[in-house]
Amino acid sequence: MATPRVLDVLAERGLKATFFVVGRQLEHYRTLAARAAQDGHWIGNHTMTHPRPLGLREAGAADEIEDAQALLGELSRPEKLFRPSGAGGDLEPGLLNHTAVGTLIGGGYTCVLWNAVPRDWEDQDGWVDRALEQIEERDWTLLVLHDVQDASAARLEEFLDRAGDVTFRQDFPPDCVPIRDRKLVGPIRGLLA
Repeated sequence: MATPRVLDVLAERGLKATFFVVGRQLEHYRTLAARAAQDGHWIGNHTMTHPRPLGLREAGAADEIEDAQALLGELSRPEKLFRPSGAGGDLEPGLLNHTAVGTLIGGGYTCVLWNAVPRDWEDQDGWVDRALEQIEERDWTLLVLHDVQDASAARLEEFLDRAGDVTFRQDFPPDCVPIRDRKLVGPIRGLLA
């Protein structure tokens, strides 16, 4: 299990992150999610079953969001955070659909996207270099890492050491938040199925 190590590394460095949790995983690892929340990390909704991509499930999109949120319960922030599940980390059509968008707006969710995915789940050896390159490419990077087996945990300390004077933040770049406070605040047309 990678999450305890990730939490230890973040605690040692005084860093706060956001963990977007799959509902089915939360059923088995609620204690870890509670530890993360107690340590000051934000806990967000990452669908119930992690369908890829979420937007291609018109009939089940609302349930994917709402069922996971119900399981989050008290672990959720007052500002309910949601990150959709995509296919390989790409921001592309099918990430969302009209049902998902309606559920997010109606439920008062903040939809959090990303602008950097170093594909840590595919390449344990190369993700650190890719992540550092992606951080250099923009003024404010929202980097997605995975705390699953065979992803970022083994090299997280190396990444943080090599990041040097990068400032790590827990909030989100505005261009990565298309839905907030029951409103569309950014473009989503290219994300819809």
